[in-house]
Amino acid sequence: MARRRAHKRFMSEMNMVPYIDVMLGLLVIFMITVPLLNQGVDVDLPQAASEMMPTEERQPLILTVDVHGSYYLNLSKDPRQSLDAEAIVAGTRAALKNDPQLPVLVRADKDVDYGAVMGAMILLQRGGAAKVGLVTESPEEP
Repeated sequence: MARRRAHKRFMSEMNMVPYIDVMLGLLVIFMITVPLLNQGVDVDLPQAASEMMPTEERQPLILTVDVHGSYYLNLSKDPRQSLDAEAIVAGTRAALKNDPQLPVLVRADKDVDYGAVMGAMILLQRGGAAKVGLVTESPEEP
């Protein structure tokens, strides 16, 4: 009695459905989280013609000065909570200790007193920032 073995062929096709499901799930997650990344204090930035900064993977340290002269630090526990001078200096020191090359920027409302902007820059320098940049908007073209 000769036994015949049943030859089973392996399936050489790849089932793509699970991969498509994962990709669609990631797409939904990114669509939800990207708008939440732009949280912060609303300020009306001054307009100036300048070159755009190169985009980097790391988030810069941004000190925001609102129209009332209150200070907000984007890398603090609550970016929407106004901070006093000591908290800003301590937060700047901590951020620059982790990454000494971290870009440091001041984002101020166009109606803020010049002294408040200078005060923000001084606080950042007391925290260890060697260079401080200013954030502006591009002017609207007619």
